[in-house]
Amino acid sequence: MGGSTNPLSLFLLCFTTFLTLFEVSISTDTLTSSQSLRTNQTLLSPNAIFELGFFSYTNSTWYLGIWYKTIHDRDRTVVWVANRDIPLQTSLGFLKINDQGNLVIINQSQKPIWSSNQTTTTPSNLILQLFDSGNLVLKEPNENDPKKILWQSFDYPTDTLLPGMKLGWNFDTGIEKHITSWSATNEDPSSGDFSFKLDPRGLPEIFLWNKNQRIYRSGPWNGERFSGVPEMQPNTDSIKFTFFVDQHEAYYTFSIVNVSLFSRLSVNSIGELQRLTWIQSTQVWNKFWYAPKDQCDNYKECGAYGVCDTNASPVCQCIKGFRPRNPQAWNLRDGSDGCVRNTELKCGSDGFLRMQNVKLPETTLVFVNRSMGIVECGELCKKNCSCSGYANVEIVNGGSGCVMWVGELLDVRKYPSGGQDLYVRLAASDVDDIGIEGGSHKTSDTIKAVGIIVGVAAFILLALAIFILWKKRKLQCILKWKTDKRGFSERSQDLLMNEGVFSSNREQTGESNMDDLELPLFDFNTITMATNNFSDENKLGQGGFGIVYKGRLMEGQNIAVKRLSKNSGQGIDEFKNEVKLIVKLQHRNLVRLLGCSIQMDEKMLVYEYMENRSLDAILFDKTKRSSLDWQRRFNIICGIARGLLYLHQDSRFRIIHRDLKASNILLDKEMNPKISDFGMARIFGTDQTEANTMRVVGTYGYMSPEYAMDGIFSVKSDVFSFGVLVLEIISGKKNRGFYSANKELNLLGHAWKLWKEENALELIDPSIDNSYSESEVLRCIQVGLLCVQERAEDRPTMASVVLMLSSDTASMSQPKNPGFCLGRNPMETDSSSSKQEESCTVNQVTVTMLDAR
Repeated sequence: MGGSTNPLSLFLLCFTTFLTLFEVSISTDTLTSSQSLRTNQTLLSPNAIFELGFFSYTNSTWYLGIWYKTIHDRDRTVVWVANRDIPLQTSLGFLKINDQGNLVIINQSQKPIWSSNQTTTTPSNLILQLFDSGNLVLKEPNENDPKKILWQSFDYPTDTLLPGMKLGWNFDTGIEKHITSWSATNEDPSSGDFSFKLDPRGLPEIFLWNKNQRIYRSGPWNGERFSGVPEMQPNTDSIKFTFFVDQHEAYYTFSIVNVSLFSRLSVNSIGELQRLTWIQSTQVWNKFWYAPKDQCDNYKECGAYGVCDTNASPVCQCIKGFRPRNPQAWNLRDGSDGCVRNTELKCGSDGFLRMQNVKLPETTLVFVNRSMGIVECGELCKKNCSCSGYANVEIVNGGSGCVMWVGELLDVRKYPSGGQDLYVRLAASDVDDIGIEGGSHKTSDTIKAVGIIVGVAAFILLALAIFILWKKRKLQCILKWKTDKRGFSERSQDLLMNEGVFSSNREQTGESNMDDLELPLFDFNTITMATNNFSDENKLGQGGFGIVYKGRLMEGQNIAVKRLSKNSGQGIDEFKNEVKLIVKLQHRNLVRLLGCSIQMDEKMLVYEYMENRSLDAILFDKTKRSSLDWQRRFNIICGIARGLLYLHQDSRFRIIHRDLKASNILLDKEMNPKISDFGMARIFGTDQTEANTMRVVGTYGYMSPEYAMDGIFSVKSDVFSFGVLVLEIISGKKNRGFYSANKELNLLGHAWKLWKEENALELIDPSIDNSYSESEVLRCIQVGLLCVQERAEDRPTMASVVLMLSSDTASMSQPKNPGFCLGRNPMETDSSSSKQEESCTVNQVTVTMLDAR
C-alpha cells in the first residue's frame, strides 16, 4: 500500500521554495539567537549604509558578506567576506548563532562550514548586530561596552580596511589584522596572493607582500605620516590618519570627519594598494592614492646603501661616499646589488652625512628610544662602531626620538620634498671630500662650549663679510650697457659682444635705447654656492641646451639656473636669444630672467624659481591631473593667452616664440602660468608679418602646417600652438600619440569630429569634477579649434582670442578644418620591427617620420 501526502506539508514545502527565489531584507539590523539568515535575506545597518547577506557571482558558490547599501555602483562593492575560502555550494545554506554562542554558516547538509570560533564564556541570549560603520558584532543584548564584545568582523578584515578598522597587532591577544586581496579575478573573493601587513619589530612599518616576497613598504610613522608616503597629508575636513604603538598593541587606522564621505583602503588582485573615495556626482570610486606607483616604490630597488630617485636618470644612485657594488649591472640600470663604501670606517674619527627629504631605510631591525633627542642619538651612534646611521623617530615639533641602524641601510628613497633627515655614517675623509651636509653631534660639554664660541665668532665674521659684499654689490652688481656708472664692466661687455649676444650695431636689432637696459651679472662662485656645487640633488631637468638646477641665494631667494652645455651649439644660440629677448620683457605671464653669469666657457642664465615646475608634469600625470580643476585650467588658458598677446602686440618688439608647448609653460605656487624658454624665439619688425627659415625648429604636435612644411612662421604659428595647448588642457591628452579607438585621429582630429557631431563636451578630462560651466568649456573648445585651423589667415589674432575667452557675448565664427595628422598609413601594421612609421597629411603634403622604438 502506497503512502499518502499531507496537503499542508506540500503547501509549506512549495511556499518555502517560492521564498528562496526572492531576496528578503529583514527590517532590522539585528539577528537573535532564535533566528537564522537565509541566502535570500539580508540585515541592514540602522541608517541603511551597509548590508549583510549572501551573494554569488556564479549561482554555484555562495558567500556571506557585507557591502555598501547606499552606493549604487555597477558592481556591488563588497567590503568583507566571512567564508571567502569555504563557499556554500548551493543557495540552501543559512547563518545562525549556535548553542555554543558561535556564529556559524550551515550548508545544505546541515553541517557548519564556517564558524567565528570565539572561546569566551557565552550566555544563552546573544545577538548579531550590523553597525553603520560596517562592523558586524556578536554581543549580549544592550551591551555597549566595546571591550565586552564577544566577536566582531573588524578583527578579521578581508581585502578592505574601513574607517575605524585597525591594521596591526594586539600583543595581549595575539590577534593580527591585515588585508589580503581577492583571488585572480574580481568575482572570486577567495584569498589571493597579495597582502598588506604591519611588521611590529623595531620601528613598526607596513609591508605589501606577494606571497612570501615583500614588494613595497610604507616606511615608519614619523608623527605626521608614513615616511614613504609624503603625499599622505591628513585633511582635517575629511580624513584623519592615526598610528598607535605601545606594549599592548600597534596599529594603523583612519577615520572620516565628513560623514557624507565614503573612503576605503584595499589591496586588489593585481597587487595594487589603493585609497578609494566615492564620488557621488559621477557615481564611481575615485583612486585617490595608490602604491606601488613607480619604480622607486619597488622594495629594495637600489639595494644596500642605494638611493632611488625618480627625478634622476638612472633612478638608482649611491649614497655619497659609496660606489656601485656591481658596476657592470649598475651601468645596465640594475641597482639591486646596491653600493659599498669608498673608504673603510675608523670608528673614533668617523663623521655623518645629512641626507634630506628621504624615505627612511627599513626599520624592522633597529634600535629605538623615543625619549632621546637627535643630539644624544648622534652621540650614541658615533660611540657604537656598528651604527651605520640615525634619525629622529618623529618629525613634529622640531623632531624627537632616536632610531639607529646597525648594518646595511636598505630601501632608501629620495623625494623632492616631504621626506625626513637621515644621518649616514661615513669615513672622515669622505665627509671632508663631500662637504658636511650635516654631522654628528659633539659629546663633550667643553667641546660644545668651544663650538658655540667658535660658531658665534664665525657668525659675526660671516655677517660682516656679507654686509661688505652687499655694499659692494649695491654699487657694482647692477650692470648696464654703458661702461660708466650705468654700464657693464668692460670685461663682461666684451664677453657678451664676443659671443654675439648683443650686436654693437643697434640698427640691426631695431633697438633705439639700449642704454636703459639693466642686467645683473652673477658671480660664478655665488651660483656654485647657491646650487650646492651643481649637485644632482638640485637638478630640476635636462635638455639639449644643458641642465637646469634649483638654487638658493644667500639672501634666501630661490632661483632656477640654466647651465648651458659647453659643447652645445644649441645652448649658445639659446643663451643669445634668452638674453636678448627675456631681459626686455616684463609681464606676469612670462618667466622673469634675473640675470646671467659668464666665466670663461661657463654661461648660465638665472631665472625666478617656479614651485610647481611645468604644466606637462601635472597635466599628463594621472596621479596629479585631478589637482587641476576646471577653474585652474581656465585660468591657465587665459594666462597663456595674455602672455602671448603681450609678445605679439604689447611688448617693445613683436616676438614669435616658435616653441610654445606644455613643457614650456611653468607654474608658480599659485598655479599661475608663465611662458618660458625663448631660445627659438624671433623678433619681428613693426611692419613685418611673416618670415621664412631653412631651419625648422620646434616640437612635433605643436607646429603649424605652414611652418612644418614650408618653414614659414608668423604670429599665427604661435596661435596654432596655443590652440593645441588649449585642447590638451581641456582633455588632459597629448596631441602627439593620441588616437581614438579606430586609430585614425589625433587629438585635433578627435576634437574636430566631436565638434561636428555636437558632442564636444565629451572631450573634457574625466578627472575634472562637474563644477564647470558648459558654456565656458564649449567656448574654450571653439577657441582652440579656431586657433588650429589649417589656413593661417583663418586663425584669429591673440587680441581676438583674449576677447573671446573673456567675454560671453563676443561673436565667434564657426571653425574650419584643422591642420592635423589624418592618422596612420592604411598599410601600416603593428609589427614588432625596430622602427615604426607614421604618415601624416597636412596641407596635401605627406611627411613620413621614423621613430625608433
